[in-house]
Amino acid sequence: MEKKVRVAIYGAAGRMGKRLIALGAADPAIEITAAADAPGHPQLGADSGELAGIGKNGVPLTGAIPDGVPVDVVIDFSSPAALDTVLETCRRKKLALVYATTGLADAQKEALRALAREVPVLWSPSMSLTVNLTMKLAQIAAAALADQDADVEIIEKHHRFKADAPSGTALKFGALIAEKMGLTEEVHGRHGKPGARPHNEIGYHAVRIGDNPGEHNIIFGLLGETMELTVKATSRDAYASGALSAARFLFGKEPGRLYGMDDVLNLR
Repeated sequence: MEKKVRVAIYGAAGRMGKRLIALGAADPAIEITAAADAPGHPQLGADSGELAGIGKNGVPLTGAIPDGVPVDVVIDFSSPAALDTVLETCRRKKLALVYATTGLADAQKEALRALAREVPVLWSPSMSLTVNLTMKLAQIAAAALADQDADVEIIEKHHRFKADAPSGTALKFGALIAEKMGLTEEVHGRHGKPGARPHNEIGYHAVRIGDNPGEHNIIFGLLGETMELTVKATSRDAYASGALSAARFLFGKEPGRLYGMDDVLNLR
């Protein structure tokens, strides 16, 4: 039997953290060995399995990844505010990192790239396997339509609790398409009388409703025809499962470059 990948979850008391613990417990290739959240969290000391609704797993919720606990890969689904702590922990303990949090400042992105030169790091604005496959399809479409007078609009939908807009995933879609099509401008929603649509822009539209776990619609519009790429999550398990796949992929990899979900899917 192959060695299990020993995983520490940061942000373990959050919605995504709990699903990671639950799905990790059911994955024969994964062993959850640590569950951490912010120091001072009111549930520190509680059994992380009970918090995740799967019964006791013997892994307590702690304010940091404990010394002496065996860990191969950290998965962080917490918040940008925790990044410094996560980076320092992975650097000091030489732990691989799957980073799944969006809304980073430019300096934080650079810090993540710097860590990738020391330990294996995989960073993606979305851990969903189908989202990342759709990104590849969007790049193919953008390259094919680059000289065909196509307009591009991106509509994303998420739950009411999401802090950033547009989503990091929508912005990633836009960046990939803009690179292929040479688009230089962005517009975030429209109102009033903006006039005719400029040809060199991408339009972003963010919808926040209920408990929607994530939906992206990429529209390529030409005169007389339209093509749409749509990818939807039906539950947060899509992101948790993708993150666990990323942890399995990252185990044993060498540092030196920033990995992405296209590596996991062999799309490079």
